[in-house]
Amino acid sequence: MTEPTRIELDANGIHFCALAMGEGPLLLCLHGFPDDARTWRHQMPVFAKAGYRVVAPFMRGYAPTSASPTGTYQTAALGHDVAALIEALSPDGQAVVFGHDWGALAAYGGALLAPGRIRKLITAAVPYGPQVQMAFTTSYAQQKRSWYMFFFQTFLAEMAVVHDDLRFIRNLWHDWSPEWKFTEADIAPVLETLSAPGVLEAALGYYRCTFNPALQDPSLASDQMRIGLEPIDVPTLYIHGRGDGCMGVEVAEGMEGSFLRGFSMAVIDGAGHFVHCEKPDDVNGRVLRFLSE
Repeated sequence: MTEPTRIELDANGIHFCALAMGEGPLLLCLHGFPDDARTWRHQMPVFAKAGYRVVAPFMRGYAPTSASPTGTYQTAALGHDVAALIEALSPDGQAVVFGHDWGALAAYGGALLAPGRIRKLITAAVPYGPQVQMAFTTSYAQQKRSWYMFFFQTFLAEMAVVHDDLRFIRNLWHDWSPEWKFTEADIAPVLETLSAPGVLEAALGYYRCTFNPALQDPSLASDQMRIGLEPIDVPTLYIHGRGDGCMGVEVAEGMEGSFLRGFSMAVIDGAGHFVHCEKPDDVNGRVLRFLSE
């Protein structure tokens, strides 16, 4: 059980590749940017040993998972991905969901659109609620942290990111997790994934769909309007690194008001944006306590 197996499945019109380990109730782990399914290497063995079937898919557009056939990467589509993955993977149609960064946004979408499928929700590094949107208009500190999101809207982004063997990605990791002394073994799989044909275009598409409604699927408009505004009816644990250079911990203040069935928050000292990689023992311990409550 030291190495996960690779599985393939179809869900919500996407052909997914995922890493899987263990037996038992489904625990679905969703990665963010710039990252891939292997980001959960410190969590999968621990949660599998605790009695879960842990599945970490490569998100839509992240090879070897297929790209969106319509170029749609909005959070409503990601939320439907989550619900469809649970339906395909879980015999009882339910799961615990753990999402980091964009995976957290996907998890929120799934919990809002299909709350009956998610027993418990764990998210990290990207909070939920109207205060997040407010931060982009009222918080100069968060606007500075989020400069890359606006840069990704431009035609220069693809050229800038690939320059000097994806030096841009290394710099983001340094900025977002300034205390993490990550190794080449940590980042090399991510650079490999982002170098695969079409993956960078898809990864940037997540951000472009966020800011450009013309890139969103009109059939998902009503679902899209709900995400971020309506409360979530799933017990939730939120985890944030105190030194996160991507999303300030203060943006999570007031988050508890957006959760109806219990909410707890853990701020991890000495960690930044990739909190689950930087402080895996702290994160895993907190998650296992939450799951046992």
